[in-house]
Amino acid sequence: MQHRIIVLGAGYTGTLAAGRLAKRLHPEDVAVTVVNAEPDFVERVRMHQVAAGQDLKRRPFSEIFAGTDVEVKLAKVTAVDADAKTVTVVDANGVEQLEYDTLVYALGSGWNDQGVPGTAEHAYEIASRPGALRLRERLARLDAGQTVTVIGGGLTGIEAVTELAESRPDLDVALVARGGLGDWVSPKGRAHLQEVFRRLGITVHEHTEVAEVRADAVVTGDGEAIPSAVTVWTAGFAVHPIAAATTMETTANGQIVVDRDMASVSHPDVFAVGDAGYAIGDTGKALRMSCASGTPMAWIAADSIVARLTGATAKRPPLSYSQQCVSLGRNEGLIQFVTPDDQAKPTLLRGRFAARYKEFICKGAAWFPAHPTFGLPARRRRLAAARRQGSTATKALA
Repeated sequence: MQHRIIVLGAGYTGTLAAGRLAKRLHPEDVAVTVVNAEPDFVERVRMHQVAAGQDLKRRPFSEIFAGTDVEVKLAKVTAVDADAKTVTVVDANGVEQLEYDTLVYALGSGWNDQGVPGTAEHAYEIASRPGALRLRERLARLDAGQTVTVIGGGLTGIEAVTELAESRPDLDVALVARGGLGDWVSPKGRAHLQEVFRRLGITVHEHTEVAEVRADAVVTGDGEAIPSAVTVWTAGFAVHPIAAATTMETTANGQIVVDRDMASVSHPDVFAVGDAGYAIGDTGKALRMSCASGTPMAWIAADSIVARLTGATAKRPPLSYSQQCVSLGRNEGLIQFVTPDDQAKPTLLRGRFAARYKEFICKGAAWFPAHPTFGLPARRRRLAAARRQGSTATKALA
Protein backbone atom coordinates (compact mmCIF):
# COMPACT_ATOMS: atom_id res chain seq x y z
CA MET A 1 0.00 0.00 0.00
CA GLN A 2 1.31 3.41 -0.93
CA HIS A 3 2.21 5.95 1.74
CA ARG A 4 -0.20 8.85 1.23
CA ILE A 5 1.31 12.35 1.40
CA ILE A 6 -1.08 15.28 1.07
CA VAL A 7 0.22 18.81 0.57
CA LEU A 8 -2.25 21.57 1.39
CA GLY A 9 -1.57 24.71 -0.61
CA ALA A 10 0.57 25.21 -3.70
CA GLY A 11 2.28 28.51 -3.13
CA TYR A 12 6.05 28.82 -3.03
CA THR A 13 6.52 26.40 -0.13
CA GLY A 14 3.82 23.83 -0.91
CA THR A 15 4.87 23.53 -4.55
CA LEU A 16 8.54 23.20 -3.64
CA ALA A 17 7.87 20.58 -0.96
CA ALA A 18 5.56 18.52 -3.20
CA GLY A 19 7.96 18.47 -6.14
CA ARG A 20 10.93 17.64 -3.94
CA LEU A 21 9.06 14.75 -2.32
CA ALA A 22 7.85 13.35 -5.64
CA LYS A 23 11.31 13.47 -7.19
CA ARG A 24 13.06 11.88 -4.22
CA LEU A 25 10.59 9.11 -3.35
CA HIS A 26 9.68 6.11 -5.50
CA PRO A 27 6.17 6.43 -7.03
CA GLU A 28 5.41 2.76 -6.35
CA ASP A 29 5.76 3.44 -2.62
CA VAL A 30 4.34 6.95 -2.26
CA ALA A 31 1.36 8.91 -3.59
CA VAL A 32 1.78 12.70 -3.43
CA THR A 33 -1.39 14.79 -3.74
CA VAL A 34 -1.45 18.59 -3.80
CA VAL A 35 -4.69 20.31 -2.86
CA ASN A 36 -5.01 23.84 -4.20
CA ALA A 37 -7.90 26.10 -5.14
CA GLU A 38 -6.28 27.44 -8.32
CA PRO A 39 -4.90 25.51 -11.32
CA ASP A 40 -1.70 27.52 -11.69
CA PHE A 41 1.10 28.86 -9.55
CA VAL A 42 0.63 32.38 -8.17
CA GLU A 43 3.71 34.57 -7.75
CA ARG A 44 2.56 36.27 -4.59
CA VAL A 45 5.62 38.51 -4.34
CA ARG A 46 4.53 40.14 -7.61
CA MET A 47 0.93 40.95 -6.75
CA HIS A 48 1.72 44.66 -6.57
CA GLN A 49 2.78 44.41 -10.22
CA VAL A 50 -0.53 42.75 -11.11
CA ALA A 51 -2.41 45.53 -9.32
CA ALA A 52 -0.42 48.10 -11.28
CA GLY A 53 -1.62 46.59 -14.57
CA GLN A 54 1.19 44.22 -15.50
CA ASP A 55 0.52 40.73 -16.84
CA LEU A 56 2.53 37.81 -15.46
CA LYS A 57 3.46 34.56 -17.15
CA ARG A 58 1.00 31.77 -16.36
CA ARG A 59 2.56 28.74 -14.68
CA PRO A 60 0.08 25.81 -14.81
CA PHE A 61 0.67 23.03 -12.30
CA SER A 62 0.30 20.57 -15.15
CA GLU A 63 3.63 21.92 -16.42
CA ILE A 64 5.30 22.44 -13.05
CA PHE A 65 4.63 18.86 -11.92
CA ALA A 66 5.10 17.22 -15.33
CA GLY A 67 6.95 13.92 -14.91
CA THR A 68 6.73 13.87 -11.12
CA ASP A 69 3.58 11.72 -10.55
CA VAL A 70 2.17 14.49 -8.35
CA GLU A 71 -1.63 14.56 -8.42
CA VAL A 72 -3.18 18.02 -8.25
CA LYS A 73 -6.64 18.23 -6.75
CA LEU A 74 -8.41 21.53 -7.40
CA ALA A 75 -10.37 22.10 -4.23
CA LYS A 76 -10.73 24.36 -1.22
CA VAL A 77 -9.61 23.02 2.16
CA THR A 78 -12.28 23.48 4.81
CA ALA A 79 -11.04 21.39 7.75
CA VAL A 80 -8.22 19.21 9.06
CA ASP A 81 -8.62 16.46 11.67
CA ALA A 82 -5.07 15.88 12.85
CA ASP A 83 -6.13 13.04 15.17
CA ALA A 84 -8.09 11.10 12.56
CA LYS A 85 -5.55 12.13 9.88
CA THR A 86 -8.15 13.42 7.44
CA VAL A 87 -8.65 16.58 5.38
CA THR A 88 -12.05 17.89 4.30
CA VAL A 89 -12.17 19.65 0.94
CA VAL A 90 -14.82 21.12 -1.33
CA ASP A 91 -14.59 21.03 -5.11
CA ALA A 92 -16.96 21.20 -8.06
CA ASN A 93 -18.38 17.79 -7.11
CA GLY A 94 -19.09 18.66 -3.50
CA VAL A 95 -17.54 17.77 -0.14
CA GLU A 96 -14.89 15.06 0.11
CA GLN A 97 -12.74 13.67 2.91
CA LEU A 98 -9.15 12.73 2.14
CA GLU A 99 -7.04 10.43 4.31
CA TYR A 100 -3.31 10.92 4.74
CA ASP A 101 -0.31 9.24 6.32
CA THR A 102 1.81 12.41 6.17
CA LEU A 103 0.47 15.93 5.80
CA VAL A 104 2.35 19.00 4.61
CA TYR A 105 0.40 22.07 5.71
CA ALA A 106 1.28 25.02 3.48
CA LEU A 107 -1.90 27.09 3.39
CA GLY A 108 0.05 30.26 4.07
CA SER A 109 -1.48 33.58 5.01
CA GLY A 110 -3.76 36.32 3.76
CA TRP A 111 -4.32 39.94 4.55
CA ASN A 112 -5.05 41.05 8.10
CA ASP A 113 -7.33 44.05 8.60
CA GLN A 114 -6.18 44.28 12.25
CA GLY A 115 -9.78 44.87 13.28
CA VAL A 116 -9.64 48.49 12.11
CA PRO A 117 -13.21 49.73 11.43
CA GLY A 118 -14.10 50.04 7.76
CA THR A 119 -11.05 48.17 6.46
CA ALA A 120 -12.89 45.03 5.36
CA GLU A 121 -15.60 47.10 3.66
CA HIS A 122 -13.54 49.80 1.96
CA ALA A 123 -9.88 48.73 1.62
CA TYR A 124 -8.26 46.64 -1.11
CA GLU A 125 -5.71 43.89 -0.48
CA ILE A 126 -2.89 42.47 -2.61
CA ALA A 127 -2.10 39.33 -0.62
CA SER A 128 -3.99 37.27 -3.22
CA ARG A 129 -4.42 37.30 -7.00
CA PRO A 130 -8.18 37.99 -6.80
CA GLY A 131 -7.45 40.91 -4.50
CA ALA A 132 -4.77 42.30 -6.80
CA LEU A 133 -7.07 41.98 -9.81
CA ARG A 134 -9.90 43.81 -8.01
CA LEU A 135 -7.54 46.65 -7.17
CA ARG A 136 -6.26 46.69 -10.75
CA GLU A 137 -9.80 47.06 -12.09
CA ARG A 138 -10.57 49.85 -9.61
CA LEU A 139 -7.39 51.78 -10.39
CA ALA A 140 -8.18 51.62 -14.11
CA ARG A 141 -11.33 53.67 -13.42
CA LEU A 142 -9.54 56.43 -11.50
CA ASP A 143 -9.21 59.80 -13.15
CA ALA A 144 -6.03 61.87 -13.02
CA GLY A 145 -5.50 63.67 -9.72
CA GLN A 146 -7.44 61.22 -7.60
CA THR A 147 -5.91 59.86 -4.42
CA VAL A 148 -4.55 56.40 -3.59
CA THR A 149 -3.38 55.64 -0.06
CA VAL A 150 -1.33 52.57 0.87
CA ILE A 151 -1.48 51.57 4.55
CA GLY A 152 1.60 49.78 5.91
CA GLY A 153 5.29 50.68 5.89
CA GLY A 154 6.73 47.18 5.54
CA LEU A 155 8.14 45.51 2.44
CA THR A 156 4.74 44.95 0.82
CA GLY A 157 3.56 48.50 1.42
CA ILE A 158 6.74 50.09 0.08
CA GLU A 159 6.77 47.88 -3.02
CA ALA A 160 3.08 48.56 -3.66
CA VAL A 161 3.18 52.32 -3.27
CA THR A 162 6.26 52.78 -5.45
CA GLU A 163 4.88 50.47 -8.15
CA LEU A 164 1.59 52.37 -8.24
CA ALA A 165 3.27 55.78 -8.21
CA GLU A 166 5.56 54.80 -11.09
CA SER A 167 2.81 53.25 -13.21
CA ARG A 168 0.29 56.03 -12.54
CA PRO A 169 2.18 59.31 -12.17
CA ASP A 170 -1.13 61.10 -12.79
CA LEU A 171 -2.47 59.97 -9.40
CA ASP A 172 -1.85 61.46 -5.95
CA VAL A 173 -0.24 58.51 -4.13
CA ALA A 174 0.50 58.38 -0.39
CA LEU A 175 1.87 55.95 2.19
CA VAL A 176 0.76 55.75 5.82
CA ALA A 177 3.28 54.03 8.14
CA ARG A 178 3.03 53.31 11.84
CA GLY A 179 6.78 53.84 12.18
CA GLY A 180 9.31 55.81 10.18
CA LEU A 181 9.82 55.26 6.47
CA GLY A 182 12.18 52.28 6.17
CA ASP A 183 13.14 52.35 9.84
CA TRP A 184 14.12 48.67 9.53
CA VAL A 185 16.91 49.31 6.99
CA SER A 186 20.26 51.05 7.41
CA PRO A 187 20.62 54.85 7.44
CA LYS A 188 21.87 54.74 3.82
CA GLY A 189 18.90 52.57 2.93
CA ARG A 190 16.46 55.04 4.51
CA ALA A 191 18.08 57.92 2.65
CA HIS A 192 17.67 56.03 -0.63
CA LEU A 193 14.00 55.29 0.09
CA GLN A 194 13.38 58.95 0.87
CA GLU A 195 15.03 60.00 -2.40
CA VAL A 196 13.02 57.52 -4.48
CA PHE A 197 9.77 58.55 -2.78
CA ARG A 198 10.61 62.19 -3.47
CA ARG A 199 11.27 61.52 -7.17
CA LEU A 200 8.02 59.56 -7.50
CA GLY A 201 6.03 62.27 -5.73
CA ILE A 202 4.78 59.98 -2.93
CA THR A 203 3.42 61.69 0.18
CA VAL A 204 4.51 59.92 3.39
CA HIS A 205 2.63 60.01 6.68
CA GLU A 206 5.11 58.59 9.19
CA HIS A 207 4.42 57.54 12.79
CA THR A 208 0.72 57.52 12.02
CA GLU A 209 -1.90 55.14 13.38
CA VAL A 210 -5.00 54.36 11.34
CA ALA A 211 -8.22 54.47 13.34
CA GLU A 212 -10.75 54.00 10.53
CA VAL A 213 -11.00 53.44 6.80
CA ARG A 214 -13.86 55.20 5.01
CA ALA A 215 -14.98 54.99 1.41
CA ASP A 216 -13.26 58.29 0.64
CA ALA A 217 -10.74 58.79 3.44
CA VAL A 218 -8.35 57.29 5.97
CA VAL A 219 -8.89 58.55 9.51
CA THR A 220 -5.76 58.69 11.69
CA GLY A 221 -5.52 58.16 15.42
CA ASP A 222 -5.36 61.94 15.83
CA GLY A 223 -8.65 62.33 14.00
CA GLU A 224 -7.20 63.68 10.76
CA ALA A 225 -9.04 62.54 7.62
CA ILE A 226 -6.63 61.84 4.77
CA PRO A 227 -8.53 61.93 1.44
CA SER A 228 -8.38 58.56 -0.31
CA ALA A 229 -10.41 57.48 -3.31
CA VAL A 230 -8.73 54.06 -3.11
CA THR A 231 -7.15 52.61 0.04
CA VAL A 232 -4.77 49.65 -0.15
CA TRP A 233 -4.20 47.71 3.08
CA THR A 234 -0.82 45.98 3.52
CA ALA A 235 -0.45 46.25 7.31
CA GLY A 236 0.33 42.67 8.26
CA PHE A 237 -0.77 39.15 7.40
CA ALA A 238 -3.01 36.59 9.08
CA VAL A 239 -2.45 32.84 8.74
CA HIS A 240 -5.21 30.58 7.48
CA PRO A 241 -7.57 29.87 10.42
CA ILE A 242 -7.90 26.11 9.84
CA ALA A 243 -4.89 25.06 11.94
CA ALA A 244 -6.10 26.94 15.02
CA ALA A 245 -9.38 25.01 14.85
CA THR A 246 -7.55 21.65 15.14
CA THR A 247 -6.00 19.88 18.13
CA MET A 248 -2.52 20.79 16.93
CA GLU A 249 -0.39 23.07 19.06
CA THR A 250 -0.49 26.55 17.56
CA THR A 251 0.61 30.03 18.50
CA ALA A 252 -1.83 32.77 19.46
CA ASN A 253 -2.02 33.87 15.81
CA GLY A 254 -2.70 30.34 14.52
CA GLN A 255 0.73 29.21 13.30
CA ILE A 256 1.57 25.53 13.81
CA VAL A 257 4.45 25.13 16.27
CA VAL A 258 7.13 22.97 14.61
CA ASP A 259 10.45 21.41 15.56
CA ARG A 260 13.75 21.58 13.65
CA ASP A 261 12.37 19.06 11.10
CA MET A 262 9.33 21.32 10.50
CA ALA A 263 7.13 18.63 12.11
CA SER A 264 4.30 19.65 14.42
CA VAL A 265 5.42 19.30 18.03
CA SER A 266 2.02 17.82 18.91
CA HIS A 267 1.31 15.79 15.74
CA PRO A 268 4.59 14.59 14.17
CA ASP A 269 2.86 13.33 11.01
CA VAL A 270 2.03 16.95 10.13
CA PHE A 271 4.72 19.24 8.70
CA ALA A 272 4.06 22.98 8.49
CA VAL A 273 6.02 25.21 6.09
CA GLY A 274 5.98 28.85 5.10
CA ASP A 275 3.78 31.35 6.91
CA ALA A 276 1.74 28.48 8.39
CA GLY A 277 4.63 27.23 10.55
CA TYR A 278 6.16 28.75 13.66
CA ALA A 279 9.83 27.80 13.46
CA ILE A 280 12.89 28.91 15.39
CA GLY A 281 15.86 29.91 13.25
CA ASP A 282 19.54 29.23 13.77
CA THR A 283 19.93 32.40 15.84
CA GLY A 284 17.26 31.33 18.33
CA LYS A 285 14.67 33.79 17.03
CA ALA A 286 11.35 32.94 15.40
CA LEU A 287 11.39 33.18 11.61
CA ARG A 288 9.37 35.99 10.08
CA MET A 289 6.64 35.37 7.52
CA SER A 290 8.44 35.64 4.20
CA CYS A 291 9.58 33.75 1.13
CA ALA A 292 13.09 33.89 2.57
CA SER A 293 11.88 31.82 5.54
CA GLY A 294 9.49 29.56 3.65
CA THR A 295 11.94 28.22 1.06
CA PRO A 296 14.38 26.60 3.51
CA MET A 297 11.45 25.42 5.62
CA ALA A 298 10.04 23.57 2.59
CA TRP A 299 13.42 21.99 1.81
CA ILE A 300 13.83 20.85 5.40
CA ALA A 301 10.31 19.44 5.66
CA ALA A 302 10.59 17.48 2.41
CA ASP A 303 14.01 16.09 3.24
CA SER A 304 12.92 15.23 6.78
CA ILE A 305 9.97 13.25 5.39
CA VAL A 306 12.26 11.44 2.94
CA ALA A 307 14.68 10.63 5.75
CA ARG A 308 11.92 9.39 8.01
CA LEU A 309 10.43 7.11 5.36
CA THR A 310 13.62 5.79 3.77
CA GLY A 311 16.28 5.96 6.45
CA ALA A 312 18.31 8.48 4.44
CA THR A 313 20.18 11.35 6.04
CA ALA A 314 18.59 14.77 5.69
CA LYS A 315 20.75 17.73 4.69
CA ARG A 316 19.64 20.93 6.36
CA PRO A 317 20.03 24.38 4.78
CA PRO A 318 20.65 27.26 7.18
CA LEU A 319 17.65 28.88 8.83
CA SER A 320 18.94 32.43 8.83
CA TYR A 321 18.89 35.57 6.71
CA SER A 322 21.36 37.35 4.47
CA GLN A 323 19.40 40.11 2.68
CA GLN A 324 16.11 41.91 2.22
CA CYS A 325 15.21 42.68 -1.39
CA VAL A 326 12.86 45.56 -2.14
CA SER A 327 11.58 46.61 -5.56
CA LEU A 328 10.85 50.31 -5.92
CA GLY A 329 9.02 50.21 -9.23
CA ARG A 330 10.55 48.59 -12.33
CA ASN A 331 13.68 50.76 -12.48
CA GLU A 332 14.73 51.15 -8.85
CA GLY A 333 15.45 48.80 -5.98
CA LEU A 334 17.08 48.36 -2.61
CA ILE A 335 19.03 45.28 -1.52
CA GLN A 336 19.68 45.57 2.20
CA PHE A 337 22.19 43.04 3.49
CA VAL A 338 21.41 41.80 6.98
CA THR A 339 22.91 39.75 9.80
CA PRO A 340 21.77 36.12 10.26
CA ASP A 341 19.13 37.38 12.73
CA ASP A 342 17.77 39.89 10.16
CA GLN A 343 19.35 43.12 11.43
CA ALA A 344 20.47 45.67 8.84
CA LYS A 345 24.16 45.91 7.96
CA PRO A 346 25.73 49.08 6.51
CA THR A 347 26.14 47.27 3.17
CA LEU A 348 23.47 47.67 0.48
CA LEU A 349 22.81 47.85 -3.24
CA ARG A 350 20.55 50.43 -4.85
CA GLY A 351 19.43 51.86 -8.16
CA ARG A 352 18.94 49.96 -11.43
CA PHE A 353 21.36 47.20 -10.49
CA ALA A 354 19.34 46.55 -7.32
CA ALA A 355 16.16 46.45 -9.43
CA ARG A 356 17.70 43.79 -11.68
CA TYR A 357 18.97 41.90 -8.64
CA LYS A 358 15.47 41.88 -7.14
CA GLU A 359 14.03 40.68 -10.46
CA PHE A 360 16.52 37.80 -10.47
CA ILE A 361 15.42 36.87 -6.93
CA CYS A 362 11.74 36.92 -7.95
CA LYS A 363 12.42 34.73 -10.97
CA GLY A 364 14.38 32.32 -8.80
CA ALA A 365 11.55 32.14 -6.28
CA ALA A 366 9.22 30.99 -9.08
CA TRP A 367 11.84 28.74 -10.74
CA PHE A 368 12.81 26.65 -7.71
CA PRO A 369 9.35 25.15 -7.06
CA ALA A 370 9.45 23.73 -10.60
CA HIS A 371 13.01 22.42 -10.09
CA PRO A 372 12.88 21.12 -6.50
CA THR A 373 15.95 18.88 -6.69
CA PHE A 374 18.27 21.42 -8.31
CA GLY A 375 21.82 20.85 -7.11
CA LEU A 376 21.00 17.41 -5.71
CA PRO A 377 20.81 13.95 -7.30
CA ALA A 378 17.18 13.22 -8.24
CA ARG A 379 17.37 9.62 -7.01
CA ARG A 380 13.96 8.20 -6.16
CA ARG A 381 14.42 6.30 -2.93
CA ARG A 382 12.43 3.26 -1.89
CA LEU A 383 10.69 3.30 1.47
CA ALA A 384 12.41 1.32 4.19
CA ALA A 385 9.42 -1.02 4.46
CA ALA A 386 9.42 -1.67 0.70
CA ARG A 387 13.13 -2.50 0.77
CA ARG A 388 12.59 -4.98 3.61
CA GLN A 389 9.71 -6.62 1.74
CA GLY A 390 11.84 -6.89 -1.42
CA SER A 391 14.67 -8.47 0.54
CA THR A 392 12.30 -10.99 2.15
CA ALA A 393 10.82 -11.93 -1.23
CA THR A 394 14.30 -12.45 -2.70
CA LYS A 395 15.31 -14.75 0.15
CA ALA A 396 12.07 -16.76 -0.24
CA LEU A 397 12.75 -17.29 -3.97
CA ALA A 398 16.28 -18.40 -3.17
